[in-house]
Amino acid sequence: MPEFAYKAADAGGSMHDGRIEAANRDAAFRLLQAKGWAPLVIEAAVAAAVPIVQAPRAVRRGRGDGRLTQDDVHNLTSELSVMLRAGLPLDRGLRVLIGMAAKASVAELLENVFKSVKAGKGLSQALEPHRALFGDFYVNMVRSGEVGGQLAEVLGRLAEHLERVKSLRESVKSALIYPAILVFVAAISVFLMLGFVVPQFEGLFNDMGDALPLPTRIIVAAGHFVGDWWWLLGALFIGGGWLVRRWLAGPTGRRWWDAFVLRLPVLGGVSMKYEITRFARSMGTLLGNGVPIVSALKIAAETMSNHCLRDAMEGVAPAIKQGVRVATALEKTTLFSPLALNMVRLGEETGKLDQMLLELARIYDGEVQSGVKRALTLLEPLLILVLGAAIAAIIVAILLGILSVNELAV
Repeated sequence: MPEFAYKAADAGGSMHDGRIEAANRDAAFRLLQAKGWAPLVIEAAVAAAVPIVQAPRAVRRGRGDGRLTQDDVHNLTSELSVMLRAGLPLDRGLRVLIGMAAKASVAELLENVFKSVKAGKGLSQALEPHRALFGDFYVNMVRSGEVGGQLAEVLGRLAEHLERVKSLRESVKSALIYPAILVFVAAISVFLMLGFVVPQFEGLFNDMGDALPLPTRIIVAAGHFVGDWWWLLGALFIGGGWLVRRWLAGPTGRRWWDAFVLRLPVLGGVSMKYEITRFARSMGTLLGNGVPIVSALKIAAETMSNHCLRDAMEGVAPAIKQGVRVATALEKTTLFSPLALNMVRLGEETGKLDQMLLELARIYDGEVQSGVKRALTLLEPLLILVLGAAIAAIIVAILLGILSVNELAV
């Protein structure tokens, strides 16, 4: 029978490691749980350390520094869920996580939460000072788990939710890497040609004056300007980028950008579905854990990053308070497709609104990913054509100048 090396925490927070014989890793996991331990790492005795799926990144090496990220929140949630399901008390689980923390900022956060819990506060109360990091959705989910006595299960659902959100976000980011590289290469190529290639021909064209073709004169002037003032162009680019970024970070700039994204031909629809996916998944998860529908709606609307869409959702909660059905209130926002509205209506009629919302999020997940692929299928050749046209224009302008010089020489 295969042998597995393990590391686990007991109900007292003490760490144990050793080897155990089992048919597979899942069987080893169950055997350790039967002892009342929370398995953190299970590995084949002859293989390199591999954290178990239920507790990702449980093995830490060293303690780095850096600000807290959503990845840290996801990891802490997954690991704490595993410990609580194995019967470890909340304070003991937090103490184990403090010892395992890879970053000083994570350890500091956990220590603050641990002190609050030891002082008699619930986990949701301990997370209140860190609401900016965890968000209303997370804190309300934890509170609902405490009220229902299902904190371990709720943390597990939170971990799954965060994983799905992260997967969707990363898939969109990954899809945009290649177009971003194309734009960067295009800008650098044009800059190098104007700044270094075109000036090489300037001496050849000096005596031509106005006899040079107009395209050649424009390219030569542009090359001369770039060669002489490249440092100013660089400073303007960096300064302009900083100012634009600061303006977009403000309320006016952010709303302008959100509205602009929604008006884009293909990406606008994809962005809309992406936001609806986040809303549906968040609200479905909250409703499934007993959060009242009005509170769930408000919290789910806050998870939408597009301020224009968030503003459109403001009238939904008041309408539901007045007795309007959810599907009818959502229909008035004009944001939801007939499919989405029918699924919400079906969920209301069957009493399974939470399940219908999660199913809607799953459907839209696939549509968002396919929409991004379609958009990139159109964008990539377009960027290549623009890059080729810019470089071709420079080359043609130089060739026209050379031909003009040859004609005068003849």
